[in-house]
Amino acid sequence: MSHPSVERPASALRLRMLEDMAMRGLREATQRDYIRFVSAFAAFLGRSPDTASAEDLRRFQVHQTETGVQAPTINGSVSALRFLFTVTLDRPDLARRLVLARYGRKLPTVLSVEEVGRLLEAAPGPKYRAALGTAYGAGLRVSEVATLKIDDIDSTRMLIRIEEGKGRKDRNAMLSPQLLELLRLWWREGRRRGVMLPHGWLFPGRSRLEPSSTRQLNRAVHEAAEAAGITKRVSPHTLRHSFATHLLEQNVDIRVIQVLLGHSKLDTTALYARVATRTIRAVTSPIEQLKILMEGDNARE
Repeated sequence: MSHPSVERPASALRLRMLEDMAMRGLREATQRDYIRFVSAFAAFLGRSPDTASAEDLRRFQVHQTETGVQAPTINGSVSALRFLFTVTLDRPDLARRLVLARYGRKLPTVLSVEEVGRLLEAAPGPKYRAALGTAYGAGLRVSEVATLKIDDIDSTRMLIRIEEGKGRKDRNAMLSPQLLELLRLWWREGRRRGVMLPHGWLFPGRSRLEPSSTRQLNRAVHEAAEAAGITKRVSPHTLRHSFATHLLEQNVDIRVIQVLLGHSKLDTTALYARVATRTIRAVTSPIEQLKILMEGDNARE
């Protein structure tokens, strides 16, 4: 069934898509990504996306593959275009033509406990030591660390309140005594410097009215890793990976780790079982049972 093209200025289409995304509660970062992906498709097409055909979508995806666009970017484009055609343009027939790219999932980089200690020691100042310590000590995403407020730290219940984490879900994260002490050290220093407002951001940015950016935290962890002589490729998310892996190696139930990380699917958390080397080493191979049988045979000879 053919659909007549609706002539609409690109700005009007963009506004409609932004309204649709806001109405469905998509995060601002997701909205920006979706608009960027749709703009890339429009640039390839040379005309408004609402005039696209199934063949146009196929050509675009072939173009992405032939020009070496990585699978995560292709899949991001698919998500954005599916939203555009399914929701904004009411063309689910076109959305079904989009194909996700398959790719192997790499194991995450994990630091040893000793490496985490060295990295925190080398952090550029008490604010970043506390921020990176929070990423590791509570297993938080970098965006969650950056937007923490002072009131999110509940020292009575020993919890950290995460508001609107991934998927706009609230949750509680753990607050250990050592992490609390690290945060108090920064709180006292921040108050002395006059950069922390009552009920304000826990890790203020260049202005105390704004939170630290994820870029600032990324830069801090790279500087700390270099100063600590850590050659692994490290990011704030590496500290979250290390938190989950170290808990698993301490025999913490994987379902508890799932809740602490805020994962909606257990499969996502189960990835850490592949990098928990201490857990792997602690498992007895079934071939060891053969040793008992072989020893029994030798005794009968």
